[in-house]
Amino acid sequence: MGVISIRLNAQEEKVIKKLVDYYEEDRSKLLKRSLFEMYENIVDRNEIEKFERKELAQKVSFHSAEEILKSI
Repeated sequence: MGVISIRLNAQEEKVIKKLVDYYEEDRSKLLKRSLFEMYENIVDRNEIEKFERKELAQKVSFHSAEEILKSI
């Protein structure tokens, strides 16, 4: 497992402390959680962009709940 050293200024240190207290997690878990959430945002954005491209190409269709229930 790799170890990363992070330098924080006073303001960043205050923010980290507030987050640690609020979420009751240690700094390492908190930073890992933040990284995964940021990565998840990138993946979500890519999926949205793919959907929007399909929508522009009119390759997307929607069905109402009633239609779905009728087909069951």
